[in-house]
Amino acid sequence: SPIALLVQEAIKYMSKVYIKVQEKSIIAKSIMGIMSLSLSKGEEVTILTEGEDEEKAAEGIKTFFMAAN
Repeated sequence: SPIALLVQEAIKYMSKVYIKVQEKSIIAKSIMGIMSLSLSKGEEVTILTEGEDEEKAAEGIKTFFMAAN
């Protein structure tokens, strides 16, 4: 499932990874959190990362979303 693949990508990084849609922000390492977003293909998301490998994490998650579209 795309949700499981997103979580697998997020857990590769030490940094905290958040996915924000409109005003709702969730932890990307949580399957239940991502499911609660009910993302639609083409929907705009904001990726927030915080930690020692935050730039790498942001790029990895961005690449995941670009490949999914």
